[in-house]
Amino acid sequence: MFRNNPGLAPSLSRRAFLLRSGGGFGALAAAYLVSQENILSAEQTHAEIAAGVSSLAPRPPHYRGKAKSVIFLFMDGGPSHIDLFDPKPKVNELAGQSIPDSLKVPLTASGTARNPILPTQRVFKRHGESGIPVSDWLPHISQCVDELAVLRSCWAEGISHDVAICQMNTGALLAGYPSLGSWVTYGLGAENQNLPAFVVLLDDREPDNGPRNWSTAFLPPTFQGMRFRRGSSPISNLRPPPEVSLSQQRSKLDFLKQLNQRHAECEQEVSDLEARIASYELAFRMQAAAPEAVDLSRESAKTRELYGLDDKETEKIGRNCLLARRLVERGVRFVQLYCGSGRQWDAHAKLEQNHSKMCRASDQPVAALLKDLKQRGLLEQTLVVWGGEFGRTPMSQTGDGRDHNPTGFTMWMAGGGVRGGQIIGATDELGLHAVDNRIHVHDLHATILHLMGMNHLDLTFLHNGREERATINGGRVVEQVAG
Repeated sequence: MFRNNPGLAPSLSRRAFLLRSGGGFGALAAAYLVSQENILSAEQTHAEIAAGVSSLAPRPPHYRGKAKSVIFLFMDGGPSHIDLFDPKPKVNELAGQSIPDSLKVPLTASGTARNPILPTQRVFKRHGESGIPVSDWLPHISQCVDELAVLRSCWAEGISHDVAICQMNTGALLAGYPSLGSWVTYGLGAENQNLPAFVVLLDDREPDNGPRNWSTAFLPPTFQGMRFRRGSSPISNLRPPPEVSLSQQRSKLDFLKQLNQRHAECEQEVSDLEARIASYELAFRMQAAAPEAVDLSRESAKTRELYGLDDKETEKIGRNCLLARRLVERGVRFVQLYCGSGRQWDAHAKLEQNHSKMCRASDQPVAALLKDLKQRGLLEQTLVVWGGEFGRTPMSQTGDGRDHNPTGFTMWMAGGGVRGGQIIGATDELGLHAVDNRIHVHDLHATILHLMGMNHLDLTFLHNGREERATINGGRVVEQVAG
């Protein structure tokens, strides 16, 4: 390894030395092929190419999509589909019995495979013109069923929270892959250059895996999600000290940019430096645009009432749902909104108390988001996704709870080109396995990208000699979702 000596060339690691020297031979051939195909002009430099890959400038989709933005409402912990959107009369008929031998019982997180079946106490009624049945736990969302495509046949492989949350966010069971929000912003860039393209909203605690859920992994760091805090100041250090003028702030950032660019010339393979420069510039622009965007006091009393901001039980999720609407209204591309962050839907015991609390907290705000987007003409261009990392089993745990169930669960989509008022797929008679039109996590992601105007197989990033994709070379678009 070369040592850093004052006055000599910048230090290089052994890996960087071999990469730069050995890579030159391949560059000779590549330069010829590139010139033949007229892909790059002779004036383009490595820095310009890298800046183009990492840029948040708007990029055209593969084709004209219906959705411009996504709001992913993540029910952290795994809501029970059997008690919310997928009524199973057989669960009550066989209450107290074991799962029939005709159904293959999957491995469960807590060893409950042979536990007795737990009946549901919920009452399901059909709503809207579509007649979709919804649990009495969700009286507000039930008013919006004609906007929903209810996907009853979702499935995944992750059986524990950390693995399942990782898969639902990134498509992979293990850490090391970019989040879906990062892929979307990589593919389309930012519509508003004065706000982050990808925002993460939590209510109380941090979810399993923390920032890895919204990280870029091997994509350029520019596309990482920005976490907003709860409260009146969601963005840390947004306002400069009163004694620092705008011109002083601009001069300081210009000087930092010069230093970072000088360092980047010696470390051309380190995209973190480009992301750092871009983040400083975005932070400067946000000082003017972000305070207005996150100021909920500008909303009317009627809107505050709609989202339940004056009710202690609905205030937390209501604020985030309203903030999500304000963000997509201003061009934010992807909002990941955690409802009950920190596994608050995880009802291994006391299902009735747990889900009563969580539905009470989220039902009105989520329905308000759909209604508000629609009345403002934003629902057609905003894709809203609802769901958790998995569902719950029909078998009981501790006598009054349900275990994790990744083999069959429900999610729904609305807006953004989704044909509402329909049920897609089905689970078996007990809600244990997805059996009809099975929809894997990769299929969900492929469908979201499709509605945004991107072909999931054509959205690629070269990493370690391999073309990586958001759906990890799998997935299919659920055609019934699109209108």
